[in-house]
Amino acid sequence: MKYRTLGRGGPRISALGLGTTSLMGIFGRRDPDVVADTLRHGLDRGINVLDTAPSYGGGFAEEIVGRVLRGRRDEVVLSTKVGCWAPEEFDFSARRIREGFEDSLRRLGTDHVDVLLAHDIEYGDPEEITGTVLPLLARLKEEGKARAVGVSGLPLPVLDGAVATGGVDVVLSYCRYGLHDTALEKPAVRWAEDGVTTLLGSPVAMGLLTQTGPPSWHPGSLELRAAASRAAALCAREGTDLALLALQFALANENLGTVLTGTGDRAHLAEMVRAADTPPDPQLLTAVLAEFADVPDVSWPSGGGRWPGTAA
Repeated sequence: MKYRTLGRGGPRISALGLGTTSLMGIFGRRDPDVVADTLRHGLDRGINVLDTAPSYGGGFAEEIVGRVLRGRRDEVVLSTKVGCWAPEEFDFSARRIREGFEDSLRRLGTDHVDVLLAHDIEYGDPEEITGTVLPLLARLKEEGKARAVGVSGLPLPVLDGAVATGGVDVVLSYCRYGLHDTALEKPAVRWAEDGVTTLLGSPVAMGLLTQTGPPSWHPGSLELRAAASRAAALCAREGTDLALLALQFALANENLGTVLTGTGDRAHLAEMVRAADTPPDPQLLTAVLAEFADVPDVSWPSGGGRWPGTAA
């Protein structure tokens, strides 16, 4: 397992991390015992980053993570979020953040997290995020309840704006560095120069970059879906898996601190760990990237227009 550093002089973080978005139920419900066993197995294999949020299954994901952390808290770089409390339920008020974070700590069975993120900030009011939320996260850091703080979201201009205000240690974006879209590359380099670590969520772009294709609710364009389907067929002809190629591609980028991926299955996790230690096939990678070269819209709007640039 490869390791990198969180921020300047922070803890070692595994290049492959475990996310828990799949525990929201949007990809189907998972058996809690099986999921907990899989997460423990990931820790046994050298993965030390665990990312979760109160909105993932209405606290279900945090409860599972809390169970996994018993007796192993010191082994894990733990990340959770504030601001989104259930799917499509956002409240960035100071009181709600304080109360919700205390609930998260109880579910997680710890008195602090290593990374605390304002969740999908494009759904908040810009002035509230910069004037209330980021200063509150800084206070929670001063209080010892978080070792590093930051923001998460999809639109890169929004994340860039938050970093520019200062006080951001970590940025988590998702779906913005993959076989279909490498827009996160330049901001990640720029943020690293300021000591800000970039985490990538969903290297398979919420199921887009998989052999079975994205779920029906996926916001990607028809052109993007078609390109992904062609890429999956190409991988199948070569006897490989588009999702594993996407993971290898993301992990090869040294400007990403950790690439987060989720699974509730030990065998699938073992495949991902093996992929993390293997570079992508250069010829196959070139062919797959070519399938997305002329797709006009590789991302999609997020945030309802509250911020400038939320369609990017």
